[in-house]
Amino acid sequence: MIAGFDYGSSNCAIGVVNPNSNTPELLPLYGDQRFLPSTLYALSRELICEAVAKQIENPQLREQYMAERANQLRLAAAARREHDIQSGEQTLFVGEEAIENYIDLPEEGYFIKSPKSFLGVGGLRAEHLAFFEDIVSAMMMEIKKAAERNLDDKIRHTVIGRPVNFQGTDGEQANQQASEILHRAAKRAGFESVELLYEPLAAGINFESDLGENKTVLVVDVGGGTTDCSVVRMGPDHRVKEERRDDFLGHSGSRVGGNDLDINLAYRGLMPVFGMGGALKSGRPLPTQPYWNAVSVNDIPAQTEFNSMQNIELMEQLKRDADEPHKLNRLLQLQAQKQNYQLVRSAEQTKIRLSDQDEYQVDLAYIERELSQPISKEQYEQAVERPVAKIVELMSEALQQAGCQPDLIYVTGGTAKSPVVRQAIARTLGDIPVVDGDHFGSVTAGLTQWADKLYR
Repeated sequence: MIAGFDYGSSNCAIGVVNPNSNTPELLPLYGDQRFLPSTLYALSRELICEAVAKQIENPQLREQYMAERANQLRLAAAARREHDIQSGEQTLFVGEEAIENYIDLPEEGYFIKSPKSFLGVGGLRAEHLAFFEDIVSAMMMEIKKAAERNLDDKIRHTVIGRPVNFQGTDGEQANQQASEILHRAAKRAGFESVELLYEPLAAGINFESDLGENKTVLVVDVGGGTTDCSVVRMGPDHRVKEERRDDFLGHSGSRVGGNDLDINLAYRGLMPVFGMGGALKSGRPLPTQPYWNAVSVNDIPAQTEFNSMQNIELMEQLKRDADEPHKLNRLLQLQAQKQNYQLVRSAEQTKIRLSDQDEYQVDLAYIERELSQPISKEQYEQAVERPVAKIVELMSEALQQAGCQPDLIYVTGGTAKSPVVRQAIARTLGDIPVVDGDHFGSVTAGLTQWADKLYR
């Protein structure tokens, strides 16, 4: 079978073309849910590699993989013995099950949110790149299996969405590295044919299906980990073409999205509960870097530094010297219990609530009994000012490349629903009509349509 695969920063989805209606249809992945959170939890990080090795169906690929990961597989066997994990015990969880296991046992396993956000990072050693490749492979395997439970056949051919630019600062080299990881992971997951397509173009393909006249469209896809913008000629005269390169007038993209809004809100709105903005007994302000590192869950060096012994010793010293040591004690507990992902998730829930109310009381009882923090809509808007400005800059960059103004703006991606993002678009582009797509499903639908056209 043929499918479109949105391996997203916030959520993942898989779509196929319904043969009766000839329209894209998203498949259930967890109960009735068609979107699976981009999260993974393993009882031990060493066991991720083992889970991949066990599920590679192609004998040649499996043999090659096991040779490449021989050292990691020995560590996985040792981890099983150390933690007394039985052979039939489930060791890896994705989506909602990953979140549930993390919240229940945050300090005991390995949890990662939005692994796609790490793709393209520069300066990583080969073993670190292999580890992230294993995470992507394991997730793709589980998601593919979940989708196939609702089909009568295996999914063999796919088009996977990719941002215009991944996170890396090394430009095209970072994009190439990330694309190769997606390709290899998809092959190990059992896809025989794999192509990548820019996510904003996928969203545009879906929108174009219903367009009755030719238009120049600015597609703004604000996802969880990236924002991508494309200026595309669309309509009846364009969608029949096999080659669309001349219709794509401008592209821009960067690693800024909903996750960054959550992180900035957690930093500005929630870190004061942990002492940020306070002072030492000497009158000097507390340093802010440990607080930023705590919430930067999409930044490998920041997380490494936050969990380092040097930083723990620094926080212990700050606690002794602080005016409000009990707040620093909360920061130490956050680190020890690995609750920083949960804190950023609380910020994400706050962002959603502030879409339609002026203030929200954030429940932090998992940090300390009866602890909470009020955050107003005004505080939220101030907290996310910098990432929102970057989103606006990307729109302007795509338009500058295109050298023309669009007839309309098509917005998609979960974060595009945020009023603060919509207001920024309106301020920047004035009276140009804005059309909403399916904020969560348009990319998957477009990938599915493109896959069907490519492989049929």
